[in-house]
Amino acid sequence: MDIHTVKKAMKGNEKAFEKLIKQESTKLYKTAFIYVRNKEDALDVLQDTVCKAFISIGTLKQPEYFSTWLMKILIRTAFELLRKKKKAVAMESAFLENVSFVQKENDLDLVRAISGLSENYQTVILLFYYHDLPIRTISDMMEKPENTVKTYLRRAKAELKAALEGGKDHEQKLV
Repeated sequence: MDIHTVKKAMKGNEKAFEKLIKQESTKLYKTAFIYVRNKEDALDVLQDTVCKAFISIGTLKQPEYFSTWLMKILIRTAFELLRKKKKAVAMESAFLENVSFVQKENDLDLVRAISGLSENYQTVILLFYYHDLPIRTISDMMEKPENTVKTYLRRAKAELKAALEGGKDHEQKLV
């Protein structure tokens, strides 16, 4: 991430903002898809995120945290969409076949297990393992104390382990 480009975007340069969004788009889309679990909703979340970010880029205080700030907007937007729909979105296996980051059956089991976690647990797992963010950054994004994030992470891993080792009995609960 080029800090100079972020600063230009913060001053209203649309080309700079567009460049930043292009750099982040794949990561944003994959994250949105993991939350909402279908292509159309993921694209809606991505579009809403970009609009919200464009409108509020001037409020970004530290340009070096642009990616974190953008991901925070995306996560909140995804949860807003899920709350509005008030439904658990089923996995779309046909789409998953086309997604490069889900390559094996074990990966599909992991995605299903993650989708069965609570919002907070999903968030810490995705940010820590998929985006390699440190606990402190996750704490800032979630607006939770670091120890709470560590607890969420520990409990989420335990639930994932139980789900993946539990086999079909637990899988039925997730679906």
